[in-house]
Amino acid sequence: MRLLVLYGSQTGTAQDVAEQIWRESHLLGFRGPVLSFEEYETQRLIEEHLVVFVVATTGDGVEPDNMKQAWRFLLKRSLPPQSLQGMQFACLGLGDSSYPKFNYAAKKLHKRLLNLGATAVCPVGLCDDQHDYGHLGVSLAWTKDLWIALKSISGVNDSQQNGGHDQSPGKWLLKTLPKESAIPSLETFLWTQKQPAHTFKLKDNQRTTAENHFQDVRFLKLEYQTEALNWEPGDVLDVQPQNSEETVKEFFDLIREHNLNFDENTVVEVTSAHPDMPLPKAYATPLSLRQAAKYVWDLSAKPRQRFLEVLGFNCSDEMEKEKLVEFCSGEGIDDLVAYVNRPRRTVLEVLQDFRHATSCLTLEQLFEMMPLIQPRSFSVASDVSTGTLDLLVAVVNYKTIMHTPRLGLCSNWLKQLEAGTTEIRGVLKKGTMVWPKDLSIPLIMVGPGTGIAPFRSIIQNRLHAQFTGSAIGPLVVFFGCRKKSSDFHFEEDFTNWTTAKQVEAHFAFSRDEDHKVYVQHLITKNGPHLAELIKDRNAFIYVAGNSNNMPKSVREAFIEILDGDADYVDLMIKQRRYQEETWA
Repeated sequence: MRLLVLYGSQTGTAQDVAEQIWRESHLLGFRGPVLSFEEYETQRLIEEHLVVFVVATTGDGVEPDNMKQAWRFLLKRSLPPQSLQGMQFACLGLGDSSYPKFNYAAKKLHKRLLNLGATAVCPVGLCDDQHDYGHLGVSLAWTKDLWIALKSISGVNDSQQNGGHDQSPGKWLLKTLPKESAIPSLETFLWTQKQPAHTFKLKDNQRTTAENHFQDVRFLKLEYQTEALNWEPGDVLDVQPQNSEETVKEFFDLIREHNLNFDENTVVEVTSAHPDMPLPKAYATPLSLRQAAKYVWDLSAKPRQRFLEVLGFNCSDEMEKEKLVEFCSGEGIDDLVAYVNRPRRTVLEVLQDFRHATSCLTLEQLFEMMPLIQPRSFSVASDVSTGTLDLLVAVVNYKTIMHTPRLGLCSNWLKQLEAGTTEIRGVLKKGTMVWPKDLSIPLIMVGPGTGIAPFRSIIQNRLHAQFTGSAIGPLVVFFGCRKKSSDFHFEEDFTNWTTAKQVEAHFAFSRDEDHKVYVQHLITKNGPHLAELIKDRNAFIYVAGNSNNMPKSVREAFIEILDGDADYVDLMIKQRRYQEETWA
């Protein structure tokens, strides 16, 4: 029986979950593809009888980029109410309960499918990244219930399970080519996503925090030369990082240590093992293993269960094989969290730990198990009128129980790029922030830390409009950091803006005071003035930064200055007059 699995994924997690559901469905005797929404013609849903949807929620309750077009189609008013009456479906959402619109995309999709006449075979599953087990805390039990429901619907019985195979199906077929075979140039791998990329020249790459400050934050200035680019304040730039030479060397040292029958010069041609399984752009042409390890595989990623499952396929050591199988079971989830999630082990470190399993690796296993490098998104920190595209990037570097610090792949790659000659590929995307078209409406912006980036863009935008003759409303900014001397981002800009009385700025330097002062304290301190802007002049409020406690504390501060009127703030949120863009 045909079972279609569709996913909307931003960082690759929803894709990973969808592919696991697809593998399990094939073991149970179902047939059908696993596809992203953008790889499937949405109007064909009318022909489907059984569909599983796996949907992540991004930003402020927004659907992933590869789902946007499909979602617009499903929202068409011209669709008849019973369009999908012949379809049964299940919907699994991946979200984070620290965000107000938790699993919004999955909830909206589930409701819309029901409105179009489809029948749900089980309740919508709502995975929470805040759970001790991450998405597995919900997805494992939900998937188990899904198969029970689908078995009763489809008539598949236990005798049809596994299709005679012990291992779940792989995605790719590999052919090793002669080492002197022609392979693509470096240019091919600098951007391996489907959307066409722009080319930028890195003009400047400066550390903006003091050398003795605990975190390195980078200010990058990008020039675009070959085309006229346009963006709006709040838009983001997607960039695709690369593994460091040190990490690549570690990987091939491990390959050599185990005397495996391939090396960095091995050339491979990859094709799909299934007629309806799309081939990633990175595998569209033959490539060397060095190209895969440098530009395609994320060697610093946290391994998912599929990685551990495939690693154990040919393992001859009983103890290692047993442990890898256990990690992939519901019973072994505590051990999996303790081994992988808490210490943030990387795929490379797992290969080093499971030496017997690694010594039996085949090329087919490597290509099946290795996660692909995903683009990372950064808020644009400049207006198009300035002539450069600026980014403010916090370099991720922290310690766990592991011997070496955990390094964010993209931020550390950006950190070491040399200004002057380096070129970067990237794609501009619409951000989640919506600005009032009436330029006279006041803007209240709260952006502690690197959350200030999108607000530099809108301030430059409004001041440029003023310079060209438009009247603009008050620009009120709340910025917070630890110390004025250590991590005061865009200090020179703020000095110029406030000296010229163009911007009303409030600063919270939490470690410079006898008691810690944060942006929410400054909001309550300026309560009457802000309340007048909000109530009498219809000000818009924007909050950007870390998603931990800050957004909630800021929201509570605004409720407090509005005489405790939480309903008014809720109304502002519905009207998009109060917007949050936060990240973990």
